[in-house]
Amino acid sequence: MKDPWTRLSADDAAELIGHNDMVAFSGFTPAGSPKALPAAIAKRAKMLHQDNLPFQIRLLTGASISAAADDALSEADAVAWRAPYQTASGLREKINQGQVNFVDLHLSEVAQMVNYGFFGEIDVAVIEASAIAADGRVWLSSGIGNAPTWLMRAKKVIIELNHYHNPRVAELADIMLPGAPPRRNSVPIFHAMDRVGSQFVQVDPHKIVAVVDTELPDAGNALDKESPICQQIADNVVTFLLNEMAHGRIPREFLPLQSGVGNINNAVMARLGENPDIPAFMMYSEVLQESVVHLLETGKVSGASASSLTVSADSLKKIYDNMDYFASRIVLRPQEISNNPEIIRRLGVIALNVGLEFDIYGHANSTHVTGVNLMNGIGGSGDFERNAYLSIFMAPSIAKGGKVSTIVPMCSHVDHSEHSVKVIITEQGIADLRGLSPLQRAHCIIENCAHPLYREYLHHYLESAPGGHIHHDLSHAFDLHLNLLQTGSMLG
Repeated sequence: MKDPWTRLSADDAAELIGHNDMVAFSGFTPAGSPKALPAAIAKRAKMLHQDNLPFQIRLLTGASISAAADDALSEADAVAWRAPYQTASGLREKINQGQVNFVDLHLSEVAQMVNYGFFGEIDVAVIEASAIAADGRVWLSSGIGNAPTWLMRAKKVIIELNHYHNPRVAELADIMLPGAPPRRNSVPIFHAMDRVGSQFVQVDPHKIVAVVDTELPDAGNALDKESPICQQIADNVVTFLLNEMAHGRIPREFLPLQSGVGNINNAVMARLGENPDIPAFMMYSEVLQESVVHLLETGKVSGASASSLTVSADSLKKIYDNMDYFASRIVLRPQEISNNPEIIRRLGVIALNVGLEFDIYGHANSTHVTGVNLMNGIGGSGDFERNAYLSIFMAPSIAKGGKVSTIVPMCSHVDHSEHSVKVIITEQGIADLRGLSPLQRAHCIIENCAHPLYREYLHHYLESAPGGHIHHDLSHAFDLHLNLLQTGSMLG
């Protein structure tokens, strides 16, 4: 049968995207995100700008895409509006300078907000696929993200057909879209590995205006070398979970875990894998990260549900070379399902996330440095933290050699309130906040999680602050942050 698709180069396909178009990229992290079109769009923007012609897009993604792609687009001044998450230093700088309008969103809500029409229409979806069929079936690659929704809602679709991926990656996909109120269906997932959907997305083939052939790997997330602080945090997490099991608050068969991406999370997963007293467990998470591949091999993780394979090229090759083993142990879902609050609560997921700072009452800031400058975004942490069986936040107690305390009197920005944060863990210790009043929480956090450099200051603040149910001295609540801005150190 003759291939019905219009084959174009990335540069020619970029010509199909107009100024002020709402453009939606596939993927979740670099996994499954477009590889060729971002650079081609940036190139087009530069050429048009040289001719004094306007060209900027509004860009929707699943989570982040590769930092290189976001930075290429921002360096070319090709993005006017961006949502819902990013990890690129160049784009971050433009966001913080007000040159790019950035909307920070809970990842579980992005697809439904598009379905509800809150952001207007999607003009062009750029979707990485491992295979397509003449009747409009699209098989995705290593990251699902919001691609199914983009395919359904976009007026035009450009497919990046990436021959780097093993076509069997489609066997991991479980694609279901829950619909919109008032006829939204429940999602019948009662076990982390339940499959309730299909392996492909069916779209109107006439919407596919171009296919761009590529053979490019995902941009792997580079992690720093293991640090003693990360290892101590991980040990404290394991200690806490074992104690919960010993007291019957976690069942003997354990519960599914959600774990974010990064050095601390990888250290935690490695420590859980090494400990013989932790039984084999499931993952119900948004990403399948590097350390989980080894745990799947050893059987310590018996199955993992996620939205993307956020792993190194070597680990992805290992999965592709052993699909007979991994296909029954990995499920990749749309992020509307992987981060679904109802499912998270039903399964009893234990959430493990990292924050930037915490105040003495248990509020958490995971997005803005000194309350002003965006780092990455809230991502999926709020989806899990608000609905988890146990919401655990982790961080080093200090940063920048002690110039910054992670524990402060009042958060400079709040993403997660004291009502949802159940446990805070640093390398110093564990603050179990369940059932504690505000003042009890404050003493618990200071004693167990704050670094000794800052403990006396925090105790003095608490004792000196006026108040009733909560004690705060509004004239001094942000002294540590002001010291940091004025002197480069919170200690002044």
